Amino acid sequence: MKEFLLQYLSEIIAFLALLLSGYASYRSLKFKKSEQDLVEVQKKLNLLMFEKEKREAEQISKADLGANFISTGNHNFRLKIFNKGKAPAYNMTVEFPDGNDMVDEHSIKQKLPLEKMEQGQSVELLASYGSESKMKLKIELKWQNEDGYEQNKIVYPTI
Repeated sequence: MKEFLLQYLSEIIAFLALLLSGYASYRSLKFKKSEQDLVEVQKKLNLLMFEKEKREAEQISKADLGANFISTGNHNFRLKIFNKGKAPAYNMTVEFPDGNDMVDEHSIKQKLPLEKMEQGQSVELLASYGSESKMKLKIELKWQNEDGYEQNKIVYPTI
């Protein structure tokens, strides 16, 4: 038995070295695949971060208008139009696609179009609610951003 081991010892060692080399190659390929997967994930993450930064940069230069009714008591209200964006709105106007039976036309003509509405600024228009009035009003807000691009937004303030 001792002679057998000595005779084939170099071959057994060579075979074990071959097995170890095969295992090392397998682990190396598996690691390389993991590394490629990681690179792909990093590329996707970088793309998502770039898109997010781009959207945030675009938002910095845009106004975002909204509107709601504020009660002043006894069926009297004010329509408050406000800029919650990060940039001023220019030449802001208001339209009522389904008609206007609440907001005072004289108030609209006196205050609008508003040449410039800064971030956080608002304008209030007189409004009143009667028995024939709708409780929800469709309002189209129109304005221009700093770059001159025309924007519009439809809002539905309710009483």
